[in-house]
Amino acid sequence: MSNTPSTPVLQSQPLGPLWPTLDPFLFCAHHDDAYPAGNASFGPAVPVDDRQIGSDFSRKDGWSMYHGDTVPGFPGHPHRGFETVTLVRKGLIDHSDSLGAAARFGGGDVQWVTAGKGIVHSEMFPLLNASEPNPLELFQIWLNLPARHKMVEPHFTMLWNERIPRLVHHDEAGRATTVTVVAGALPAAPAPLAPPPESWASQPGADVAIWTLRLDPGAQWPMPAAQGEGTRRMLYFFVGDGLRVGPQEVREHAAMEVDARQDWLLTNTGPTVMELLVLQGRPIGEPVAQYGPFVMNTQQEIMQAMQDYRRTQFGGWPWPDSDPVHGTEARRFARYPGQAEDEVPAAA
Repeated sequence: MSNTPSTPVLQSQPLGPLWPTLDPFLFCAHHDDAYPAGNASFGPAVPVDDRQIGSDFSRKDGWSMYHGDTVPGFPGHPHRGFETVTLVRKGLIDHSDSLGAAARFGGGDVQWVTAGKGIVHSEMFPLLNASEPNPLELFQIWLNLPARHKMVEPHFTMLWNERIPRLVHHDEAGRATTVTVVAGALPAAPAPLAPPPESWASQPGADVAIWTLRLDPGAQWPMPAAQGEGTRRMLYFFVGDGLRVGPQEVREHAAMEVDARQDWLLTNTGPTVMELLVLQGRPIGEPVAQYGPFVMNTQQEIMQAMQDYRRTQFGGWPWPDSDPVHGTEARRFARYPGQAEDEVPAAA
């Protein structure tokens, strides 16, 4: 479509397992798993013999084991050169890493990890409820780092649900839109929590925003223009029956690049609640070389990352297992590197 003021949607494609992204974002996955009741080992209390254990992305019966053997999830694996931002909508995740950090988080919490020069972490999905299903839903977003920050020290932080700012907007008919502001300033909303210090989201003029939107049936919300020059914006329509962006109708779930230079009125045209994810930022504009969990600027740097990991294991793994689970209690906590006490989330 032509890039004109009357054309808010610049490009669009249906949603698949992996959602398309724009620089500075590298990757966006939406995991939505209808896990059954759990067993004594925090795994599914149903047979898994017919799955490709160790690499199960089958979605059989509505869920996958991923790389987990007993517990679903992703046992210890390395990263270098970018950041992971994990937004949990349902369920709980157990995090452990080579820094010695640990966390159990979920229900609206966000974990933000700067891999920098190298980190190893595990992300396990313990099925704590033995009598009822254990649904899990999350977004994992990869945000690139500029070349000057590729080799910074790794950093781990939690943004607790109770502290993440939200804007509740009522249109003229009183219908509500709730915007959860994970990152990026939003007019009329409380100030966002600070991203990690070396993140692209912390750099002046980067204009990075990560928002989730929930619109009541019929609700309208004036999505403001981006603040930065050259900012690009992706809008992901993943829940609901109908969306209108300015004058354009969107009837199928889709990933859309929208013109970030102008305000656009978003309208939920369906009879049910609509939900959207917004990712925006000014492009880093540097070459991207990627090999699995490593994202650098050149193939030579990728080779160096692989050699460094083989040689150092990015500091080693301080846990007795590759897939640690943090007990039976469904409590949320974080333990930061060098701290002996757990940090329990509290309202702001």
